[in-house]
Amino acid sequence: MAVTVKITRRTVMRPPQALASSGGGRTIPLTTFDRASTDGYIPIVFAWSAPTPDNGAIVDGLLATVARYPPLLGRMGVDDDGRKCFVLNDAGVLVIEAEADVDLADALAHNIAAHVNELYPKANKERDDEPLFQVQLTRYKCGGLAIGTVSQHLVADGQSISIFFTAWATTVRTNSAALPSPVTDRTTIAIPRSPPAPEFDHGNTEFRRDGHGHSYGTLPMDRIRNLSVHFPEEFVAGLKAHVGGRCSTFLCLLAHAWKKITAARDLAPDEFTQIRVAVNCQPRASPPAPMEYFGNMVLWAFPRMRVRDLLSASLATVVGVIRDAVARVDANYIQSFVDFGEIADRAEEELASTAATPGMSFCPDLEVDSWLGFRFHDLDFGHGPPCAFLLPSIPIEGILIFVPSCSAKGGMDLFMTLDDEHVEAFEQICHKVVVL
Repeated sequence: MAVTVKITRRTVMRPPQALASSGGGRTIPLTTFDRASTDGYIPIVFAWSAPTPDNGAIVDGLLATVARYPPLLGRMGVDDDGRKCFVLNDAGVLVIEAEADVDLADALAHNIAAHVNELYPKANKERDDEPLFQVQLTRYKCGGLAIGTVSQHLVADGQSISIFFTAWATTVRTNSAALPSPVTDRTTIAIPRSPPAPEFDHGNTEFRRDGHGHSYGTLPMDRIRNLSVHFPEEFVAGLKAHVGGRCSTFLCLLAHAWKKITAARDLAPDEFTQIRVAVNCQPRASPPAPMEYFGNMVLWAFPRMRVRDLLSASLATVVGVIRDAVARVDANYIQSFVDFGEIADRAEEELASTAATPGMSFCPDLEVDSWLGFRFHDLDFGHGPPCAFLLPSIPIEGILIFVPSCSAKGGMDLFMTLDDEHVEAFEQICHKVVVL
């Protein structure tokens, strides 16, 4: 079934002057965490069944909320030294309103993959005046609503954006902007030592110094398959029982997925495989960053195993390998990273992030993000949580994203990308658990 989405309004909007806290056009530099992240716009889409608030209430709530987040209202720019920076000029956010010619239930029951890419703005990071936060409100015949957003990742990581979303929904639901203000001053977070003293090779881990670092191949776009896998609560509980002891949902699911994807890829037994695991550094830094911090503060852990060992190991053993790697991203490592960035700044060194680019294939490796801590059930604009989370196509092979399911039955969803040649084998074994 084809779904037609028609844009009815497109405008850049600013909060009322009484709410906006203008930065006066001043510039703020990117932190080392910002520079290590993806330089691009990240799309996400949620859907709500009718009834839903009208567009006016949702936009008013957005403007009241974003007034407390000056970086989202600004633009990317270049400072006096020619380096990329944020410009706090209150230039506004892009709001698009659209209509779909079907009921929401019908749209979700058919070709979601083709439809979801019509539900969010298409940002161009190369444009000088491109809004850093953009939203599309798509209304369905039944009164259902899809909210699709894109935000420039250099501004904030997923944890920060999820907190912004929750504040936005709360503002609409309560008709009040009286919420705790975020911490947006990047100069007070993760301060370098004097003198800075990095202890690890960040120039070839988080960054690709002089073009060196791990080199991955590419795949034709039509070979990169996006798929989702649902893991019911009973399945997750079973995995935890096999592991024994204390084990987070994320660690159990990641260990299980790593084993199954590696088996589906049919890799050579002596080959090594590793995962690039995103680690939230806010609570791990010393001192910890406040939970209200709005920005980027993610580094990565790299659990690594030989294929034959991974496939023959117990789930508990694989969980231990991942847990140990994540534990190494501790306060000492984070401080070393911050110190490295300070030295690079003083030397005016250009740092190239190791973030993936479109068409890249991570095989034999993987990259994973956990959104299990993002409070999707708090995205209540007045009539309940979303009925669906829709992730647009990811043009990179080997990406895993774990999210809490919007299904009434609960559980967890895994959104992932694989080489099309490996999908059938993975789907046959992804829910099989072998006790070792």
